[in-house]
Amino acid sequence: MSLEISHTLLTKIREHGKSAYPLECCGLLFGKANKSAKSVTSLKPVKNSREDSRENRYLISPLDLLAADKEARQSGMDIVGIYHSHPDHPARPSEFDREHAFPWYSYIIISVAGGNPEDITSWTLRDDRSAFDSEDLVTRD
Repeated sequence: MSLEISHTLLTKIREHGKSAYPLECCGLLFGKANKSAKSVTSLKPVKNSREDSRENRYLISPLDLLAADKEARQSGMDIVGIYHSHPDHPARPSEFDREHAFPWYSYIIISVAGGNPEDITSWTLRDDRSAFDSEDLVTRD
């Protein structure tokens, strides 16, 4: 499966990661999915609700997730994934990310080094939750 997203939305994710640095930012990916691909049409930045370790952890509160799901559905979209930053760490999932992820969602991770957005990748969690697989990030515009 692949994840299609515009250059404009990727730029917004980069800007969010930069503005949140040295803490992790997070947000939701709104769009549509079919059997072979997911397409992101908008972003929903959300507050990192984590009380501690916000420099290397994020938490999207259940209330924020429910409100975003309602907003997406009212717009005829679905939540197709989550994005978050890794301040001063590579753009690949951590063990913590794996333990708290859901299969099927796309997970975009952006590395922010010294306040500068760098690599951006996308991942999906295997159905058995054993590991993430890299997902093709297809840009459009």
